[in-house]
Amino acid sequence: MKKTILLFLGLVFFTFKNQAQTVTDFDGNVYNTVVIGTQTWMKENLKVTHYNTGVPIPNVKNSNIWDTLTTGARAYYNNDSAGYAPVHGSLYNWYAVTNLCPSHWHVPVDNDWIVLNGYLGGTNNAGGKLKSITGWNSPNSGATNSSGFSAKAGGDRYDSGPYNYIGFFGHWWSSTANGGNLRWALLLSYDTAQALMYYFNVNNGFLVRCVCDSVVTKINETGADNLFKIFPNPANESVAIECLEKNGIKITISNIVGECVLQKELNNNVNEIDISLLPSGMYIVKVSGSNWTVQKKLIKE
Repeated sequence: MKKTILLFLGLVFFTFKNQAQTVTDFDGNVYNTVVIGTQTWMKENLKVTHYNTGVPIPNVKNSNIWDTLTTGARAYYNNDSAGYAPVHGSLYNWYAVTNLCPSHWHVPVDNDWIVLNGYLGGTNNAGGKLKSITGWNSPNSGATNSSGFSAKAGGDRYDSGPYNYIGFFGHWWSSTANGGNLRWALLLSYDTAQALMYYFNVNNGFLVRCVCDSVVTKINETGADNLFKIFPNPANESVAIECLEKNGIKITISNIVGECVLQKELNNNVNEIDISLLPSGMYIVKVSGSNWTVQKKLIKE
């Protein structure tokens, strides 16, 4: 019968890709990310001016033209890119939501918002946990930003063209097509802690966040504990690997988009994996033995 042997990695042998967990759009804009439950979200609104195919997204300033659009378009609140884009990003009509996000990311479907709200306590409580404590008019009810989502009240553009409600409301599109000219969007408000989902006309100009569709969320961990364990998990400074095999164990740790940030062959002469240099977020830990390979998720706090 094989003994369970603790095998660890020493910091001196690490190969780190020491950069924050960020994602970059087609224009080169860099966005910070945040792990909320089983999902990884951008912490900022999109401000990209091209689809991820390289095709430009028209910046439509004229209200009469905006009202008649049946193709994708973008705008800045009050047509003021310098004053608006750095904090709030761009406003997009619903036709633009296809092919907006970088590779391995997507504009959330209805269920992505439902999962997010459910993890944060449901409709009546999630809004406060999503809202930033700044960027909203008083009273900014219930705002704690405990999720790290950092939503600000970026206002909107009516389907008929005018801009409204900066400081009061924020709307974020869902990409799900439901037929007709109405689509779901998440609504957050200055005067409630609720996170509400409503149908809106496709010609409204709303904010957009991207959510990761990485393989991290698709890993099947069934039976993985029979081969190796990670503890503690979540972790902050270091983690331990407990493995059934002693020799020839290889490990890689990758970030949410599959980039390797650490790799090593396990050596039983050292006694911990120092992850203090890794940015906070979700990672994939892949461990390979003589005739097996198993993956598990690791949360770095």
